Amino acid sequence: MIIALISDIHSNWEALKAVWKEVKKADAILCMGDLVGYGASPNEVVEFVRKQMEKRTFLCVRGNHDNAVAFGADWGFNPYAREAVRWHQRVMSIENLEFLRRLPVRQLFTDDRGRSYLLIHGSPRAPLDEYLFPWLPDSEFKAVLSYVRQDDLLVGHTHVPMLKVIDGRRIINPGGVGQPRDGDWRASYATIDTEEEPPDNVEFHRVEYDVEEAARKIIEAGLPRFLAERLFEGY
Repeated sequence: MIIALISDIHSNWEALKAVWKEVKKADAILCMGDLVGYGASPNEVVEFVRKQMEKRTFLCVRGNHDNAVAFGADWGFNPYAREAVRWHQRVMSIENLEFLRRLPVRQLFTDDRGRSYLLIHGSPRAPLDEYLFPWLPDSEFKAVLSYVRQDDLLVGHTHVPMLKVIDGRRIINPGGVGQPRDGDWRASYATIDTEEEPPDNVEFHRVEYDVEEAARKIIEAGLPRFLAERLFEGY
């Protein structure tokens, strides 16, 4: 069984299309949230995910930007992010906003070998907001896993790929599809091959996409130019 892990698409339709070409044959797609925010194609991204969830194993949780757009909860956001949230609320269809509102904060998945996963955007302690960066000490990850009964924890939010193995359990972040922040502009995702033995059956991938088009759409929409420029820097 091949499981594709994606997160933080952030309304970047060009990046999602490029990643989808690579993962569309996977047996399951697990998404750790933030379908929207920042980018200029929220309706295209959400409608695509909605259709995929209707016809295949595709699980998705709500991220902090999904939550902000759906419910107006943009406190604590920087000015660029807040401006993008309010633009999203103006341009998104009612059906797509309702879809975001219905997304769960947590999802459970069990693979064909019986290994269990908890999907969450931030962390079990703060599902929408806590950042689990790779450079945190192992003691912090052990504390986080004390809240989790499943074998593995799948997270997003940081836009930075990560694999942490703590006493045979894993915390995995596939990185950002639509707005990477690790210095590499290419869209990031990960796969798990259940035919291989954990913890070494996780592979991280990068794929080029039409970043110029994604940036052009942001500027054309009247969103902050910074949101377009950062795509080229992977930050």
